[in-house]
Amino acid sequence: MKQHLNLTRKASEPYRLAMQPRDWQTKILDRADMAAERERLRGTGQTVAMTNGCFDVLHSGHLNTLTHARAQGDMLVVGLNDDASVRLLKGDTRPIIPEAERARMLASLEVVDYVVLFEEKEVTPLIAQIKPDVLVKGGDWAHLVVGREVVEAYGGRIDLAPIAEERSTTNIIERIRERP
Repeated sequence: MKQHLNLTRKASEPYRLAMQPRDWQTKILDRADMAAERERLRGTGQTVAMTNGCFDVLHSGHLNTLTHARAQGDMLVVGLNDDASVRLLKGDTRPIIPEAERARMLASLEVVDYVVLFEEKEVTPLIAQIKPDVLVKGGDWAHLVVGREVVEAYGGRIDLAPIAEERSTTNIIERIRERP
């Protein structure tokens, strides 16, 4: 029988039971706590991978990218656009799913170690604060990897996740709206 523990803690405190399942609430950190946790992880020699996005309507393309991103490091941080930044990027009809629910869904995934909301239109300031070892984007974003210059300046690397099938939240929403 799996044991579910409440591991509520401050980011600066180490986990007492490393391989036990984590409650999703312990995975959602604010920027300051994530920066402190990043320093702790750096001190243990763990590689931190990071990806980011709106994750408005979670779909299999997102899951493929997240799984690939997690394989690039010991820990995966997901930068999540807050509601206001999604509106800036996608328009007034988005997001479909509020930020708290999107954060909870992502944090509930086993491949995701941390979720950090950010308010900017672009993720560059969060990347500069966290300094991931690897920044992962879906291969469909190869033309524009926001934060590339920051990551490469401190010696990090960029990884493009392969796109197995074309999936898009925008296309899913359009298909739903077209149905009778």
